[in-house]
Amino acid sequence: MIQPFMLEPTYREYVWGGKRLRPHAEKTAEAWVVYEENRAANGAYAGKTLAEIAEKEREALLGHKVLAQTGSRFPLLIKLLDCADWLSLQVHPNDQQAVQLEGPGHFGKTEAWYVLEADQGAQLLGGLVEGVKYSALQTALQTGKILSLTECHDVQSGDYIFIPAGLIHALGPGLLVYEVQQTSDITYRVYDWERPMTAGRKLHLDQAAVALNPELRGELQHGPPPDFEGVKELLNSTYFRMDLISGKSGVIDLSPRVDSFSAITVLDGHIEIRGTGWRNNLKQFETLVIPAKWQEIQLEFYGQARALRSAAA
Repeated sequence: MIQPFMLEPTYREYVWGGKRLRPHAEKTAEAWVVYEENRAANGAYAGKTLAEIAEKEREALLGHKVLAQTGSRFPLLIKLLDCADWLSLQVHPNDQQAVQLEGPGHFGKTEAWYVLEADQGAQLLGGLVEGVKYSALQTALQTGKILSLTECHDVQSGDYIFIPAGLIHALGPGLLVYEVQQTSDITYRVYDWERPMTAGRKLHLDQAAVALNPELRGELQHGPPPDFEGVKELLNSTYFRMDLISGKSGVIDLSPRVDSFSAITVLDGHIEIRGTGWRNNLKQFETLVIPAKWQEIQLEFYGQARALRSAAA
């Protein structure tokens, strides 16, 4: 039976990135910690991509429900984002719009953010202010005045927000964020803070006008206090579930996510994750993929540590 395995992250360098993820690098915006093209760092499939492992193991890795819904394609993409400047104001399509706008084989992009670190005064944008008319929205999109219609939220460490396809959003400077999403990276930029529209940072106003849903509101949630110990479900959506796991010492028996793989990413500290015949030691920002067939899992904490577990819904 396939055993849990760690993944080697890949990195993206965008104009808004910082130095929290890779202090030695000039600028790193994103670490893609669970991605189809990431390679296994250990185990029987070391060196193979997650996509190759999913195609080989299918239900044993993904679970019956995932296999029935999306085939052998790994259904989630998980990133860490280091925001030293504003990200573009953007929106993502749903599954039907992704096919309509991008072609067959594309998925929509529903996602969620969990804030790992937030500088004083950090903010994010999520949703439109109440009462915006569709005609006013279309005018604002074409004239670059969309910021005046967008809801701004003050952010602290431990906050999280669900971002369904169609919700306009942007992350502000001073944030380190965990992001889980459908396995799609379709992004329609609405406003990019007057940055030059180079080939890699064009606006997508026509597509955004189709994808944007003015009725959606961003609802920022506050997570458990810093001294929380245990497992807390944060989100349970159509596409994914997300749990916070936190402790100071000792062992937590982690109940399984029935009929789905899990991906556990350590946010800070040191955690050993183990089952019958296997164990893995994870440090900050390292990720372990646990195949659907594994049901008995323990986490041992070596001092204060936090992790997030994401699984398919």
